[in-house]
Amino acid sequence: MEYIYGAMLLHKAGKEVNEANVKKVLEAAGVKADDARVKALIAALQGVNIEQAIEKASQAQVVAAAPVAAAGGHAKAEEAVEEKSPEEEKKNDEAAAAGLGALFG
Repeated sequence: MEYIYGAMLLHKAGKEVNEANVKKVLEAAGVKADDARVKALIAALQGVNIEQAIEKASQAQVVAAAPVAAAGGHAKAEEAVEEKSPEEEKKNDEAAAAGLGALFG
């Protein structure tokens, strides 16, 4: 997880997300960088729009939290969860797997 956080920090700071920079961030945080994991992260991020991925992940969390917040009660929250079809849950699972957290899963 710290590898992904390092890449996100570099992106947020406007720095290039590359092997050398990720290693520097990890070492500054007191983490011994594993060269293979750094290379895998950089390879996985090639062609990925990090800003767009963060935005999609944020939207998924807001959408998932909205029914619970709007329910106002435990019983209503359970009903909202039960109303999801198996197809919707499968789509949600696939979307979650496509996120940045799936890089090393």
